[in-house]
Amino acid sequence: MPKIKTNRGAAKRFSFTGSGKIKRNASHRRHILTKKPTKRKRHLRDPAMLHKADMKMAMRMMPYC
Repeated sequence: MPKIKTNRGAAKRFSFTGSGKIKRNASHRRHILTKKPTKRKRHLRDPAMLHKADMKMAMRMMPYC
């Protein structure tokens, strides 16, 4: 039986914490930043945890990470 390939897009976006949760970064912080308030950009800076409903799909995309 061959190994399952890791989805490289998912591997670049998500990382596992020590407790097994999946960490993700916020979107909307790549470009067109001049019109966004500093407060909004500051809040987007913090990493967030992936929602429980999305964990199963993320685990399937990254079987060995």
